[in-house]
Amino acid sequence: MTTRDIVLIALFAAITAVMAVFPPITLPLLPVPVTAQSLGVMLAGGVLGARRGGLAILLLLVLVAIGLPLLSGGRGGLAVFVGPTAGFLLGWVAAALAIGWMTERFWDGLSLVTATLICVAGGIVVMYAFGIPGVALAAGVPLSTAFAGSAAFIPGDIVKAVIAAAVMVAVKRSYPIIGQAA
Repeated sequence: MTTRDIVLIALFAAITAVMAVFPPITLPLLPVPVTAQSLGVMLAGGVLGARRGGLAILLLLVLVAIGLPLLSGGRGGLAVFVGPTAGFLLGWVAAALAIGWMTERFWDGLSLVTATLICVAGGIVVMYAFGIPGVALAAGVPLSTAFAGSAAFIPGDIVKAVIAAAVMVAVKRSYPIIGQAA
């Protein structure tokens, strides 16, 4: 791991943390807020690749675990890892890894459409695969209720996927970080 890798990992952990400043929106049915931080997860994987993107999100979660209020609403500490959002937080790491892995595989032919599909697959499908069971378990609701409640997040997450994809394609053209991955 180079100094450049460490700087990029820290930068994307910080970018994802800063996205917590946008006020969270809580939807009915689920105690999980809508935040801009999942956009940071998509960007970390899509710009840095699997290894560095996953490490950026893992760094963020370690900082949250030690008590820094880096999540939406100024939340931090170990309690967030046993609450309704715990599955989504763990899903952030898996999503960054999945998005990064897919982006690395399709790097040469990366387009807005391909990048959007990658962000949807990793940033929605993978993240929800962790988040929905986590909500059901922590909130004591049936999986079907957690799934139905999570459906309200999908339109916003699709918008975030398109934004992340546009950034990924722009970065590829101007400064191909993944293409220079060690």
